[in-house]
Amino acid sequence: MKKTIVLTALLSLSTVAFAQDAKPAAPLTEAQVRARLTEQGYTKVNDVKFEDGVWKADAHSAQGESVDVRLDAKTGQVYPDKQVANLSEADVRARLSAEGYTNVHDVDFEDGIWNAEADDPSGKDVELKLDPATGKVIGKEKD
Repeated sequence: MKKTIVLTALLSLSTVAFAQDAKPAAPLTEAQVRARLTEQGYTKVNDVKFEDGVWKADAHSAQGESVDVRLDAKTGQVYPDKQVANLSEADVRARLSAEGYTNVHDVDFEDGIWNAEADDPSGKDVELKLDPATGKVIGKEKD
């Protein structure tokens, strides 16, 4: 009987520990966004705001060019507006379909990232921002 109670307690504790590890990372703060951009050589960082599920800012590149940037709210990955997409629109649609999104429409590449509207796997109408190289969803908001 004691072995069963101890084993049950250990399993409960390991489940709690796993659940705590599985929590998603907290979104970045504005201060963290500014720091991330500065670390990567951006200067004159202005108009930092959280919008459409991603952070947005105006800045100057290390070469002094004015750029608009988007940042993944969880990882801080920076997406300058003047980069080239590695995926086609068909690739983006296929990626979203594979992840359970339906009714994918208004897919376009703008400001260095892919944008799309779709119904998420639970049926909610959402606006999505996607990584231009991998198609990973980096921002999601109700449409």
